[in-house]
Amino acid sequence: MMMHPDVKRTVKNALAEDIGPGDITTNACIPASLQAEARFMAKQDLTLAGVELLRLLFDGSQIFKRSGETAASGEQIALVRGPARMLLARERVALNFLQRLSGIATLAASYVRAVKGTGVRILDTRKTTPGLRVLEKMAAAAGGVVNHRMGLYDAVLIKNNHIRLAGGVRAAIERARVTRKPIEVEVRTRVEIGDALDCGVSRVLLDNMTPEQAAIEIRFIDHRAETEISGNVTLENIRAYAEARPDFISSGSITHSAVAVDINCGIYAL
Repeated sequence: MMMHPDVKRTVKNALAEDIGPGDITTNACIPASLQAEARFMAKQDLTLAGVELLRLLFDGSQIFKRSGETAASGEQIALVRGPARMLLARERVALNFLQRLSGIATLAASYVRAVKGTGVRILDTRKTTPGLRVLEKMAAAAGGVVNHRMGLYDAVLIKNNHIRLAGGVRAAIERARVTRKPIEVEVRTRVEIGDALDCGVSRVLLDNMTPEQAAIEIRFIDHRAETEISGNVTLENIRAYAEARPDFISSGSITHSAVAVDINCGIYAL
C-alpha cells in the first residue's frame, strides 16, 4: 500500500509544501556534515498507522512497531539516522502523518472494541480528507475497521438523493442494474425497505434510525439482504446499534472526527 501512486504523490506534495525551496532555519544553524538520529516515541497509548511512511521520508529507517500494532506511552516506535539537516527538514511532515493516521487507527480500534462479541463489522466511509483517502482508509483498516468503497467508481450505493432524482427506490434500483454490480440502497421507511427487498438488492442501509427502530427493521428483513446501519453513530451509542444485530455499521466519524495522537520526535547528534 505504501507504494500506491497516491501515497507516494501525497508524501512528495507534503514535503514540497513544507520545505519549499529550503529549510532556511536548519540550513543556517546546522552544519551540513552533522549526522544525527531521530527517535519517534509514543506519548500516549495508541494504535499505530502510517509508520511505514518513514521509509518514504528517510533512508535507513528502523521500525519497531508496525501499523495495526499498539504502542504504550513511552515506547519507541522508530529510529532514523542520517544527515541532521534532512531529519530536521522532514520531522514535521513525518509527525503530521503519524499523528493523524494513528489518531484514526486509535479511534477505529475503539469502535471495534465497542462491538466485540456481537459479530458486527465496522465500516469506514468516504468522509475523508481530500487527497488523503488511501492513507486514511489504510489507517482505519489498521484499527480493525473494514474498508467500504474507496470511491464512487467501485461500488453501487443508492442514496436518498439518487432515489429522489430517479423517481423512487424501484426506479433507481432498476437503472443501477446496468452496472452489473451488487446493489446497496439506503432506506428510511418500511415501504422503501419492502421495495428494496422486492428488487433483490444485496444490502439494505438503514439510515438515521434509532437502535430500537433498526432492530425492528432487521427482524423484518430477516436475512433477505445484508443489513448496514448508518447515520448518527457514535462511540457512545454504537454498542446499542450493534445489539440490533446488523451485518455492518458504518461511521464517518472514524475518519472525519479522529483526534491526532501524541507522538514525539527527538533528534540527537551522533
